[in-house]
Amino acid sequence: MSRRKVSVRGSLVRDMMQNVMETSLKQPIRTGELRRNPVEPAWIRPAGYEYEIIELGHLKMEYLRPAGVVTERVILQLHGGGYIGPMKNIYRRFAVRYSKLSYGGDVLTLDYRVAPEHPFPAALEDAVAAYEWLIEEKGYRPEHIVVAGDSAGGGLSLALGLYLKDHGIALPGGFITMSAWTDLTNSGESHVSNYEIDPLFGNSTDNMLYNSEYIGGEDPGIPYISPAFGEYEGFPPVLMQVGSYEVLLSDTLTVADKLKNAGVKRRVSVYEGMFHVFQMGLDLIPESREAWDEVESFLQIIFHINVKPDGKVVRKVKTEHTKPARDMARLLIAMMKKELDDA
Repeated sequence: MSRRKVSVRGSLVRDMMQNVMETSLKQPIRTGELRRNPVEPAWIRPAGYEYEIIELGHLKMEYLRPAGVVTERVILQLHGGGYIGPMKNIYRRFAVRYSKLSYGGDVLTLDYRVAPEHPFPAALEDAVAAYEWLIEEKGYRPEHIVVAGDSAGGGLSLALGLYLKDHGIALPGGFITMSAWTDLTNSGESHVSNYEIDPLFGNSTDNMLYNSEYIGGEDPGIPYISPAFGEYEGFPPVLMQVGSYEVLLSDTLTVADKLKNAGVKRRVSVYEGMFHVFQMGLDLIPESREAWDEVESFLQIIFHINVKPDGKVVRKVKTEHTKPARDMARLLIAMMKKELDDA
């Protein structure tokens, strides 16, 4: 699926990002310096949620649960940041949204070890440990787990899946990736075709993509580092979202082709004119809202959530001008189900 027309607001936000990248923030953003040492206010847990910080040796996780709600489903969130940045407040906001979109699901966000102090395979080891903790310690069934990640976290999500498959560990119910960084060799076609239009990583190779400290001394083509080179037979359904302006566009499309060839049910959505992890716009731009609606529909399918209409219908009024949001959501779910079934 491709959103063919960029919204006015989405275009403005993209242009503003381009302008910011031409200011003094250019190098700190590109090199990841701002990711290494984020300065943020304390995050306040929203009402109606239980929030727990879990530390098991070097393993650090944040566990969010709706108070008084037990659904037995959970999202394991792997944050982005080029494998050099720690957890940030935006991912705590993501966690709340994932919980709401899964209708009361729990969310475990892993604050995995990062480079340069902890290069590969530290992040992957932590992801495996967090996944096993959900199953062995908390009792979630693998099919009731969805692994979600953006940017480096999207690549790490797929790397986790490859590791689980290779080691005979039950796979989760599904995967969600946003602007996934899946090829740390940076050999994808869009690194050339989108070089001049990507507002974040374009027009330079002096950035965290080309100077990744996560690789360490390993071969960047190893599938556990670059899942673009992995094999995906036996994978559960996958939702992949990416912006058409990204140098990392081909990172998503390459994996999408492999999923197709492996017979994996998948939905791949390219949002026209969008930039790296545009979903961080949340409700600010139409494309971000649409992407999160798509996530909700995917979670309903994977978790077999049947949303019943509110109240009792006592009268139906036909009108060509009324299109309730719930009807649109049902249409999106039906379309996604058909696309997954036809994969």
